[in-house]
Amino acid sequence: MLFHTMVGSNDIDRAKRFYDTVLGTLGVGEATINVADSGHTRLIYNSGNGANFIVTQPINDEPATVANGSTIAFSCNSPEQVKQFHDAAVANGGMSIEVAPGPRETASMGTIVLAYFRDPDGNKLCGIHFPK
Repeated sequence: MLFHTMVGSNDIDRAKRFYDTVLGTLGVGEATINVADSGHTRLIYNSGNGANFIVTQPINDEPATVANGSTIAFSCNSPEQVKQFHDAAVANGGMSIEVAPGPRETASMGTIVLAYFRDPDGNKLCGIHFPK
């Protein structure tokens, strides 16, 4: 259903270092760098399954801001990968938020494993694993 998800960054070089490392824990390669017709840089991360995660300098030249109430969740293959994803984020300038990474009981989905953090620009991200 989704082709891409995009977040803004006020420091594209810092964002590249952060996301190359953090998304690398999920097996995603380094960003492809794209320069828009406007001259603004975008980092394109391709998951290999058709979905893309993009980090961009805002093309209106206003500061990048976070979306209130928004979270971007990345699928992880195991509870250990959820923790690795979270820990790589925190070690590279992200900030752990909410409760510590781990299992959560839900009424509709049973037990899931989650980890929430913010990237250096304040975007809220999540690693999630649905045990079978």
